[in-house]
Amino acid sequence: MHVTRRSFLRSGLGLAAGGVLADGVGFERLCIGIDGHELPQNAGPKLGLRVVQLADLHLQRVHAGLRALCRELSALQPDLILFTGDAVDRADKLPELAHLLGLLPAATPKIAVLGNWEYWGRVDPRALARLYAAHGGRLLVNESVTLPLGRHTVAITGLDDLLGGRPDYERALQSFQPADRHLVLTHCPEHADTIRASYQAQPPIDLILSGHTHGGQVNLLGFAPLRPPGSGRYVRGWYAEQLPPLFVSRGIGTSVLPLRLGARATAEVFYL
Repeated sequence: MHVTRRSFLRSGLGLAAGGVLADGVGFERLCIGIDGHELPQNAGPKLGLRVVQLADLHLQRVHAGLRALCRELSALQPDLILFTGDAVDRADKLPELAHLLGLLPAATPKIAVLGNWEYWGRVDPRALARLYAAHGGRLLVNESVTLPLGRHTVAITGLDDLLGGRPDYERALQSFQPADRHLVLTHCPEHADTIRASYQAQPPIDLILSGHTHGGQVNLLGFAPLRPPGSGRYVRGWYAEQLPPLFVSRGIGTSVLPLRLGARATAEVFYL
């Protein structure tokens, strides 16, 4: 059979496109990585704590990749697990979240905040709060809590979602108690600009944790052409040039399209 140069190139491009699609639908979306992070040097001496961030689960079902992730996280024996919003998109997916929470270490404290999809999907925050509580967790909406973790204490301030809710940092601090570390959870990273604008180092914030962007979800040669409202200038990773430092997780799930390219699904582990 005679193969022309044009048909050869067409076949090659087709195979390449198929490979990229398979990677985006399969590997990058379902094979969830775990990235480790140290706090910036100005955070002070290390406490020896391991804190996991799970962002943007967008749970549809607890697939094999999520089950493998939960096994790895359980083996890691984290001191704290944080959910930074968009755990579920619809109320009928709460049983899937219960399934996933049941795969995580029962004794590990869990703290969560709301994302825009919990609002847009009309998920009852009271039902969500009860679900987290049943698995040793707590949903924070403009409030702070201080947890004893071993010989140390960690304060977590959880803010309402920027797009669907009414975030109020000053109100959240009314329940703040000093601790060895202070973490702020806000789903949309653009909200960090508001927090930073009024930040006077009192109380000190060691780290702001966000998600929402999915790391761009689809990256073309490092460029993320589409990001949801509430992303601001942020895409993924560290933004520590201004205090307090901000970390934006690529997260785990997807929205709109079941596809990730150049933005592999990832859970974060912070060594405090």
